[in-house]
Amino acid sequence: MSKQKAERNKTIVLSSSEKGIYKKQLFHLDKNIAEPSALINKVINQDYFEAVNMLPDNFINLAFIDPPYNLTKSFNGNTFKEMTSEKYKEWVKSWLQLLIPKLKDDASLYICGDWKTSSILYEVGLQEGLFPITRITFARDKGRGSTKFWKNNSEDIWLFSKSKNYYFNAEAVKTRKKVIAPYRNDGKPKDWVESDDGNFRLTYASNIWTDITIPFWSMPENTPHPTQKPEKILAKIILASSKENDVVFDGFSGVGTTGVVAKKLNRNFVMIEQEEEYCLYALKRLDMAENQKRIQGYKDGYFLERNAN
Repeated sequence: MSKQKAERNKTIVLSSSEKGIYKKQLFHLDKNIAEPSALINKVINQDYFEAVNMLPDNFINLAFIDPPYNLTKSFNGNTFKEMTSEKYKEWVKSWLQLLIPKLKDDASLYICGDWKTSSILYEVGLQEGLFPITRITFARDKGRGSTKFWKNNSEDIWLFSKSKNYYFNAEAVKTRKKVIAPYRNDGKPKDWVESDDGNFRLTYASNIWTDITIPFWSMPENTPHPTQKPEKILAKIILASSKENDVVFDGFSGVGTTGVVAKKLNRNFVMIEQEEEYCLYALKRLDMAENQKRIQGYKDGYFLERNAN
């Protein structure tokens, strides 16, 4: 007998019939220059280095890149092997150089890394003529920790721009925070709101994110992907650095979180992923997003300190 999922396990699964349906929807670039309209909202099942060369120049408004970190890790049987720092630096440079011409002049680029690779991303970005805007650090509280050293509990996301003229909407990414010691002026709340749900204020976002929950089995966005980024991270990035109908690009898209959130927030997307099964999960999640617009931790136009909503 096949093992049944626990009742609270909401991890997305693909049936054999769904795999057959979604395989027919996979996209593959096979010409030198693709028309922009043909690429919009497509999941491209192809090697990044092959596919990105066929994208039109000056096409992307916002790029989110979550490359393999410099660790030996298996992605559905495909293994990325750890290399020396110098070789990893050359590898980062090789895919970044191909991407930069595809960005519009006012585009923003977010690149993810861990404590070993973060400085490499900064160095390569500078060498390639990008403008470093900030480094986001988010708390990645998953796993039980370590008895041999301090638990590695954070990851970085570098924000670069192609020019000094870039878009950023601080109003779109405010966080609703509980007011513990409310201050009043003439008996009225000062810079906070009094409500039946408690006292709160809306604050501008910082580059330290402590409100992130990495997807796990009881979250409806969870998939079998080993390094899946949460929708909440992409929602912050997409709302802050793009406008409705902009093109959001992800070159190592995994199970499609970037495209799913872009769709929920009325943006267009283009995603590249070489692992076929991950593309199929992305297509299923995009179908689910037709009727499930909720983003955990985001409600009524602001972000919550914790994910419950």
